[in-house]
Amino acid sequence: MAIAKAERLMNLALCLLGTRRPLSKRELRASIEAYLEAGSDDSFNRMFERDKDDLRELGLVIETVENIEGEVGYLARRDSNRLPPITLDAEEAAALGLAAKVWQQARLAGAASGALQKLRAAGLPEDVDPYEAHSALEPRIPVHEAAFEPLMLALRDRRPVLFEYRKASAAHPEPRHVEPWALECWRGHWYLAGWDRDRGAERVFRLSRITGRVRSRGTGFTTPVPDVVTVRETVASWAGEIADRSALIRLRSGAGYPLRAKATAVRELDDSWDELEIPYGHGLDAWLVEFGPDVVVLEPAELRADVVDRLRAVAKG
Repeated sequence: MAIAKAERLMNLALCLLGTRRPLSKRELRASIEAYLEAGSDDSFNRMFERDKDDLRELGLVIETVENIEGEVGYLARRDSNRLPPITLDAEEAAALGLAAKVWQQARLAGAASGALQKLRAAGLPEDVDPYEAHSALEPRIPVHEAAFEPLMLALRDRRPVLFEYRKASAAHPEPRHVEPWALECWRGHWYLAGWDRDRGAERVFRLSRITGRVRSRGTGFTTPVPDVVTVRETVASWAGEIADRSALIRLRSGAGYPLRAKATAVRELDDSWDELEIPYGHGLDAWLVEFGPDVVVLEPAELRADVVDRLRAVAKG
């Protein structure tokens, strides 16, 4: 069905672009096989109106013209649907090349390379090599999670998804039904923000904790997508980045450099352990668990209890 519709839209676009005068519905129906096969006038009219709206949504400028006899016709003038020449200076080309280079190790490498080839064909300066413009920079966005591609497609198409998700404090994954809003990479990890239908609230999910296959559901969104989705701020608050108090921990020597970078005070205890004072915010327990036996929480007591509970859940799982 998707292929048939795409072919129908292409034929309609070619008819509208190839005419020098407005074509009526009657003429368009006689020119396109799929419209000839429509069972009734009502069926054809509904199909044509949907197709016309879809083409306009894709960016085709379709004019509606009424002739002297009162008959309505349609056409898409070539001058109204022609993109202006693309001109890029060296700095703009370098920025595009750098953006494409980011994706060379990800699933979008082919699309990024293809986009650059099209830009070259459209006028990208031949004396500019966007891949080498800033050779000292080696940007990478790692995308190892199998969930990335289906989530990206669902986000683009505004389709809800189903997946199994294992929280850091849980021994087993749980099903989640989510309307995806945004994907963002933060500190080497990918996160999905969206509306959790079962919980009736906004949630952020780390892709590495999604297990099994991501399944899409074409039922549409039930809530509006916000203009701004603060993925990084949400994750930062979970990781203890936004904090108004401190925690005291013991950290094994030579380990936990991310914790050391955030420490407000460090004191060497002996050859094996250091004592650190770090900012304490919501979600710090989940971050500390990632360092396993290299971290011992001294205070506050509630943080120590949360870390112990998470470690026990991991041990049971």
